[in-house]
Amino acid sequence: MVRPEVIRRRIEAVSENLEVLERLARYDEDEFLADPEHYGSAERFLQLALEALLDMGSHVIADNGLGSVNQGRDIPRLFREHGYIDSALEEKWLRMIGFRNILVHAYLQLDRRQVYQVLCNDLADIRALQRTFASFL
Repeated sequence: MVRPEVIRRRIEAVSENLEVLERLARYDEDEFLADPEHYGSAERFLQLALEALLDMGSHVIADNGLGSVNQGRDIPRLFREHGYIDSALEEKWLRMIGFRNILVHAYLQLDRRQVYQVLCNDLADIRALQRTFASFL
């Protein structure tokens, strides 16, 4: 059974991260790209939000015996297979995981314009996954 406190703490962390990210998304692109504090903060808060989603996914899968997770990309597939998300949200989550991997492992090649585009266009997808996890409470 899913432990509510595990999910609740991570949902709260995602909310806190999204608050900061939504503030950063208010800057125009030139202003955002010109300030290392803006884009550095965005990169870190995106990473933290995406990590929390993966942590919650792993927790739900393990506690409910939904299957094996060999890599992060297994989590969205198992969620779709068990009816927790549809294929569209699965695909969005897979893209988020790919972006998280760039933030963590390929940060020297990171295109900060892509970070800005994520801020402006993809935060709603994080919120959608957050609502999915709220359903386990």
